[in-house]
Amino acid sequence: MDKLQGSMASLSAMQVTADTNGKDAPSKTILRHAEILAVILKGTVAEYKSYSLQEIQKFIVPDSIIDNMEVSPGRTNTELRGDNTEFIHLNEKTTHFDLAFQARNPQLSTEDIQINLHIDLEPQKTYKPGYPIEKRGLYYLARRLSSQLSLVWEGTDYNLLSKCYSIFICRDDISPKDRYSISFYEITNTKNTAPGTVSRENYDLMTLVVIKLGDEVYNGAKEDDGYDLFRFLNAIMYPHKEDFMSTVTEYIDYSENAELWKEVTQMSSLEQVVHAGVRDDALKSVQKEVEAIKRAAQEEIEAAKADVEAAKTEAEAAKTEAEAAKTEAEAAKTEAEAAKEKGIQALILDNLDEQIPRERILIKLQTHFSLTKEQASLSYEKYAPL
Repeated sequence: MDKLQGSMASLSAMQVTADTNGKDAPSKTILRHAEILAVILKGTVAEYKSYSLQEIQKFIVPDSIIDNMEVSPGRTNTELRGDNTEFIHLNEKTTHFDLAFQARNPQLSTEDIQINLHIDLEPQKTYKPGYPIEKRGLYYLARRLSSQLSLVWEGTDYNLLSKCYSIFICRDDISPKDRYSISFYEITNTKNTAPGTVSRENYDLMTLVVIKLGDEVYNGAKEDDGYDLFRFLNAIMYPHKEDFMSTVTEYIDYSENAELWKEVTQMSSLEQVVHAGVRDDALKSVQKEVEAIKRAAQEEIEAAKADVEAAKTEAEAAKTEAEAAKTEAEAAKTEAEAAKEKGIQALILDNLDEQIPRERILIKLQTHFSLTKEQASLSYEKYAPL
């Protein structure tokens, strides 16, 4: 996925709100940054499906950006100021939108005329506040649409109405089967009794998007629908994990902020916090790598020890086998010598019984048992009766 250039302000917001446990107010603070909004809009607004994150970020109207907090030359804070989030009609109850803003509709805009989408984001800690979130979303859409016309009278130009999106991000209290899912509700033309049709842009004016998270761990696969959106929201909406920075930087690039961290005198307290947070993340990452190297080295040492012990055992076994073979060889030699001696004795005695002369017997001993004349003579003297 293409990456956005991240601002120090958004990184500060994400670091500072790391331990807020999904509270609505800190979640709204995170979502008030253009680069974060771009990732969300990419996964929820149909008009932006074919556009890059950089293009989507540029669609957010410039007038809704605060640029009076410069953190480094040529770079500005990208916190959204948003539209008027409060609408009051006569004696009706005041309605507050968490984050309302406008963004260019590339499908209807031209070089000369810009048509904007009216969008509001509603981060919710719970999906079950005591009433259906979907009804609240539709009510917000109706108010958002009607607010575009300050006063309805006979000459009201309804051509001025632009499409509205209401995006609810619900974190907790979601059934297992619905976790990490997105629901879209919109106006459609369901039936026509005449052949004529009306252009979709004239009635497709409200879309409700309900995003359901539900667990601190997201185990989706890259090919799953909504993978990037769920992975990103899971990282920023739940208490931060060790892989928080590595996950966020898959979508938002903070690498060019290294120089900003050196400008301590220009940092706000939040930026000092993020500097410490990123430093701690880096130290943890290095420590983790060192521990992994130590474990790998220890495993190699243990494996080497095991190999040495195995070689030692094999050597001892070979030595034992060699000694056994030597013993067997000596035993065989002894048996062979004993058998030879018996053969010598038997030849001498048998030949004496047949009254064969001594000289003849000595020749036979030399021939049959490979004895020298002296050895044959000694054997004859040993076994011949006196």
